[in-house]
Amino acid sequence: MWGSGGESADSYYRVRPECSDVPKTKFKIKPGKTLSTRRWQAAFSPEGHLDIGKTLPRIQRGGIHPSIRGEVWEFLLSCYEPKSTFEEREKIRQRRRLQYARWKDECREIFPIVGSGKFITAPVITENGQPIQDPVVLLETNSGTNAANIPNSSEVVKKLTSRGLLDKKVIQWLLQLHQIGLDVVRTDRTLVFYEKQENLSKLWDILSVYAWIDKDVGYCQEADSANNKAEGSKGRAKSIRQYGKFERENMRNGKNDAPLPISVFLVASVLKDKSSKLQHEARGLDDVVKILNDMTGNLDAKKACSGAMKLHKKYLKKAKKP
Repeated sequence: MWGSGGESADSYYRVRPECSDVPKTKFKIKPGKTLSTRRWQAAFSPEGHLDIGKTLPRIQRGGIHPSIRGEVWEFLLSCYEPKSTFEEREKIRQRRRLQYARWKDECREIFPIVGSGKFITAPVITENGQPIQDPVVLLETNSGTNAANIPNSSEVVKKLTSRGLLDKKVIQWLLQLHQIGLDVVRTDRTLVFYEKQENLSKLWDILSVYAWIDKDVGYCQEADSANNKAEGSKGRAKSIRQYGKFERENMRNGKNDAPLPISVFLVASVLKDKSSKLQHEARGLDDVVKILNDMTGNLDAKKACSGAMKLHKKYLKKAKKP
């Protein structure tokens, strides 16, 4: 209805039935405001040229309908030129898929777990290039229907090291693979889509391949990447308005020199919120880990950030006192 508050987008992202306390999204599909499939398709000419000016006001006012979100973002991220045709975009798409397949084959030559439908969550190599026989990795790579056709990771690394010293680039890449796996497992764990091993492994493949081809970036989580960019950026000093709320508080209180990262306060906020549960239910370290793991997929991000900012203010007040 035109006068309603809008349709919730939750129905487009299936949640696992056991996850009953997942926070509802605040995004609403609003008729007349949200960019719909019909409006999106109407913005293309018969040849496929996109009049992006027709879509931007709707995107700014009401967001993008979940059914076309991926397609729209390909243009917003400049994957395709708005003036390109349907045929040109299809050629680009096929060329990119072939390139990705070549990169994946290159990675598979080094580490056959890539593209096998599996992934790892424990290290397979030390920093000096020596193989590690971690039982977790052996279990991950030796289970499943295709296990007989896939060598386990320790055998792969042993074979590599038997040829002599490994290249630094190879060692650095292999050291990142288990961290990628750990993050993949944590990705939207409440969604049905990520229940399937094949979907998790595809995400692991993509991130692993990217870490191999872009050695300057490799693999890093968003927060670390943002910090590195901030440290490496050059140019005129920003106005205080250009900083986020967390940074502004640090600047006002003279905490520009190596301030504590926001992640510290986020963790403290979550622990404070769950302190009662931890005190009453945790009987040991295993219970603490279980409670925190159960919490990860059901975290209220807004509440956690709000709590983190409050703790940050308290910290700054106390740190300011002589």
